[in-house]
Amino acid sequence: MKFAKTTPILRIFDEAKALEFCVQFLGFQVDWDHRFEPGLPLYLQVSRDGCLLHLSEHHGDGCPGAAMRIETDDIEGFHAELIARQYGYARPGLEETPWGSKDVTVNDPFGNRLTFTNAIST
Repeated sequence: MKFAKTTPILRIFDEAKALEFCVQFLGFQVDWDHRFEPGLPLYLQVSRDGCLLHLSEHHGDGCPGAAMRIETDDIEGFHAELIARQYGYARPGLEETPWGSKDVTVNDPFGNRLTFTNAIST
C-alpha cells in the first residue's frame, strides 16, 4: 500500500489578496481556477516546483488559522527571495530551531501559517 502526496486546502476570502501573497510574494504560479458560475466562490491551485496548494473561497473548505510545513532544499535562497520582494505585509526571519532545522514562517492574509523548512523527512 502506498499513499500519495498531500494537497492542503487553504481558506481564502479575497482573490486579489490571495494572488498578491501566493504569486507575487511567495513566487507560486496559478495552475488553474474554477467557479461554478460568475459571482460564486473561487477554487484554484497554485504551485511552485513540487509544492501544490489549493485555495478556496468555499465555506467549509478549510478553516482560517491552519498551519503547515513545506520542505525546501534552499531555505536561505528562498528567504533572500522573500526579503528582496519587499512585500508590504511581511518581512519574515530565518529561524534556526532547537531541533536543527532552519525555518521561514509567513502568515497569509487569512490567518494561515506557512512554515518553509529545510528539515528532511525520514
